[in-house]
Amino acid sequence: MTTIRILLVLAGIWFGWYGIGLLLDFPRADLISIALWFGGAILLHDAIFAPLSALVGVTARRILPGSWWGLAACGAVCTVALVLIAAPVLGRGHAMPDNPTVLDRNYPLGLTVTITLIWVLVAVTAATRFRRTRTSTSPDTATPRSTP
Repeated sequence: MTTIRILLVLAGIWFGWYGIGLLLDFPRADLISIALWFGGAILLHDAIFAPLSALVGVTARRILPGSWWGLAACGAVCTVALVLIAAPVLGRGHAMPDNPTVLDRNYPLGLTVTITLIWVLVAVTAATRFRRTRTSTSPDTATPRSTP
């Protein structure tokens, strides 16, 4: 196990060094822009996203039953990830009139369908889990005890 960890650390150091080497080939203006984007992303995460996630998590934890918490958290993480990935292309359909093949889909509809599918799967999983739990604890399915 220690050998694997050492190899993973060495691979991570090598990939980091390679990435830094690629960054150093950029012009100074691009490096400043990259630094601002990283700094802005960190500030956005720490000032808005993390506290909002904590608030939603605490609220959901108080509202939802314990057996639903994991499913709701999984659905929420998938939803947030999809929204963040789709954010740059939402509302930019056919952004390049000289090349109609760029951004040629209805991205808001695709995002809506995908998020709906995620939450339908969460609901189906919750219903299946609820039904399985209810039938396994039902007195009708309990095994009879043998009397001595």
